[in-house]
Amino acid sequence: MDLTNDPIPGLVRKLAVPASVGFFFNTMYNVVDTYFAGYISTDALAALSISFPVFFILLAINSGVSMGGTALIANALGEKNPEKATKVCFQCLSFGAILSIVLSVTGYFVTPVLFRILGATWEYLETALAYMNVILAGTVFFLLQSILNACLNAQGDTKSYRNVLIIGFFLNCILDPWFLSGGLGVPAMGIAGIALATVLIMCLGMLYLLYKFSKTELWRRPTLSLLAPSRVYREIAGQGFPASVNMVTVAVGIFLITWFISLFSDESVAAYGIATRIEQILLLPTIGLNVAVLSLTGQNNGAGKLLRVRETLNVSMKNGLLMMAAGGLILFPMAEPMMRIFTQDPLVVAHGVDYLRIASITLCSYVIIFQTGNMLQGLKRPMFSLFMGLYRQIFAPLLVFYLLAFKLDMKENGVWWGVFLVTWSAAVIAHFFGRSVLNKMICDKEAPS
Repeated sequence: MDLTNDPIPGLVRKLAVPASVGFFFNTMYNVVDTYFAGYISTDALAALSISFPVFFILLAINSGVSMGGTALIANALGEKNPEKATKVCFQCLSFGAILSIVLSVTGYFVTPVLFRILGATWEYLETALAYMNVILAGTVFFLLQSILNACLNAQGDTKSYRNVLIIGFFLNCILDPWFLSGGLGVPAMGIAGIALATVLIMCLGMLYLLYKFSKTELWRRPTLSLLAPSRVYREIAGQGFPASVNMVTVAVGIFLITWFISLFSDESVAAYGIATRIEQILLLPTIGLNVAVLSLTGQNNGAGKLLRVRETLNVSMKNGLLMMAAGGLILFPMAEPMMRIFTQDPLVVAHGVDYLRIASITLCSYVIIFQTGNMLQGLKRPMFSLFMGLYRQIFAPLLVFYLLAFKLDMKENGVWWGVFLVTWSAAVIAHFFGRSVLNKMICDKEAPS
């Protein structure tokens, strides 16, 4: 697979489909953890929920470093500089290893304080820490797996990580109940067993991706000198930090929405939780397109083939918008039956239906935002994602939700329509800004020197 010469439509399909399949199984993985935690106790379920903010920060940092690494490696490959690409790969690995130690130690001391702030005490606190401390101990496997995936994605390999996520899902179905209840020489570990299963699966996934990476052209008899810290660390941080902060703003945005609707009723909070899971499942097919845009943009930018970057964005955007338009047409009439799968409470269903019907005409805006952000990341313009996250998740919602929900007295519907207005305004900004940056780069390249 040649990302700088093969036809773009075929490359988008080959990169996007495996990634989307993999992320579907990743979503199902989390469902399995929740299912088995329910067998332990309510405290165990609550422990998973209260651990989410800390776990999400780890995921945000993983995602940021991975996206930054993919962009840098892909650009080096596009420049036909495999030595530089190899160095960036190993610098990312040592950077990730050092960062994981910092995160593990910091998390060990900070997590108990955070859990107490969130209301955890006595057995509830002990249960939450029993889960989170195991996860923190395995941070190195999370980070190195993400970085190895970045090294493969930059070369056009999205199938290896797909395999990791599919196999991980099925292993989790076996290991969760085994480690939870014990047997065959393994003691019953309760919720710590669920965490241990995750860490073990991450370790196995990391080893598999390391094996796949060792078979690529970028594995050129690595030496310790390639792992030693260097100025490349600054590039990795510069590319990855904005993406990580953008992911953190997502958590803040979820908190803001939850806080606003909690001022009206518990039913609306429950409805939001259910409805957003339905919405996320519908968005899963577009995640693969985001991966494809980043990898193709990075390599073609490095090769100086910016017209192929424009074609990549056009092809992936067309596919993503068509999928989400179809998803919206399904979601609008099916909103109530979908909500009733999860609850029979009439108020929860009613609020959820209101949200999902507005979401059905919001889905396409996410395609524009995410694909434009990934294109700019591949063009080594990472700051856009940071500013867009701050606007879309924090500043605009604070103003718009307040005006619609309280000043116009729309209550919960004010928040739902606020999400629509903020997201579409962000999509419009992303579209014009992203196209402007790309067109300027194309003009600058084609201008006579």
